[in-house]
Amino acid sequence: MKKFIIKSMGCKTNQFEGDVIRENLINNGYTETDNLQYADIYILNSCSVTHKSDNEALYLLRNAKHLNNNITTVITGCVAQIEKENLLKENYIDYVIGNDEKLEITKFLDLKSPVSAADIMNLSKFHIIDIPKTSKTRVFLKIQDGCDNRCSYCIIPFARGKSRYADISEVISRIKTCENNGFKEIVLTGIHIGQWGLNDDKSLVDLLFEIEKNCNIRYRLGSLNPLEITDNMLDFLSNSKYFCPHFHLSLQSACNRTLERMNRFYKVEDYLKQIDKINDLFKLPFLGSDIIAGFAGETEDDFNVTVNNLKKSGLTAIHTFPYSIRKGTKAENMDGHLSDKIKNERADIIKEISKEKLNIFLQKNIGTKHQLLVEKHLDKQTGMLKGITENYITVILNNNDRSLMNTIQSVEITEIKNNKVYGNIYH
Repeated sequence: MKKFIIKSMGCKTNQFEGDVIRENLINNGYTETDNLQYADIYILNSCSVTHKSDNEALYLLRNAKHLNNNITTVITGCVAQIEKENLLKENYIDYVIGNDEKLEITKFLDLKSPVSAADIMNLSKFHIIDIPKTSKTRVFLKIQDGCDNRCSYCIIPFARGKSRYADISEVISRIKTCENNGFKEIVLTGIHIGQWGLNDDKSLVDLLFEIEKNCNIRYRLGSLNPLEITDNMLDFLSNSKYFCPHFHLSLQSACNRTLERMNRFYKVEDYLKQIDKINDLFKLPFLGSDIIAGFAGETEDDFNVTVNNLKKSGLTAIHTFPYSIRKGTKAENMDGHLSDKIKNERADIIKEISKEKLNIFLQKNIGTKHQLLVEKHLDKQTGMLKGITENYITVILNNNDRSLMNTIQSVEITEIKNNKVYGNIYH
């Protein structure tokens, strides 16, 4: 019986697909191990959002072959899809399997072909997959793949193909399976979930309406473009019984000049108003965001505009990373590329803004009551129960009663100590 190790990098969609790969291998007679010395096959489900992630992927494969010369190495995911045959020039890579093919990985391993990665731009049908088994409390449900935008910095459309999505009936069926399997929360994920339904003159709100009509489970949404958070969507979500008030906004910059160079078709002032509207409509909503620091041509004045807008925004937290040149994108050939030093310094400044905003948000939550989904594992440091509130706060409970795991409990947040949030169950 062959033993395998799998590592998934990057986004929530990739993590979900990693679980699919794992289950496909186990169902076909493979056994998972965490010991590289005893593994027969090492599978890396890669991410290509930055040069750093590309380099990390190659390092992990090279290291696996170095520690176990007899191991078979497989790279799949976005790096595999983009680079394909080029990767086989490396003597530490044995198989290259594309983003669509990886969902039935054993089928393509059995072919013994070193490269199995069709042109993903020709795909128009969403690859339906069953919900993989997981020990996690929340389950991710992929409803969409691909992206039809062409942001100047981004290589992902060429790694994921055109936007395609699951039918409403398929989504409902899989959510019902989650409910029957005892899950209390799902996260609707994809590469660009805001593009769900567009080819059929539908919108994400249409899907959410059907979910709420047919299912009884709380849910979160993956990352959304600011243009997709319409008044219609906010009206629907603010009246929802099941939506968790947790938004993740794909902003990328808070300077209009930079947004224009990025091919992002919205204005900062417009999404700042939407953020204010969200904060007014929901009780202490969590508002996360993405910001790229040091994009090509970003002047010091541009960056200062971003900093000032982020400071005055009603965001809760900001995920930021230095801009990384991606071969084959429009931005690759733009003027004004900055040094790594400047990009990292700017990212560090934004990280400090994020820390301050998150601390303010958590302080506002002290004394407030929430619905907490208790996780299936105890907190490693305290040995106590922990869980996630509807507004995305991890709370440690003064309780270690394992019978409460995977239940939703009413809690009051009581204090913040050593960067951890604590709370008590109330009845």
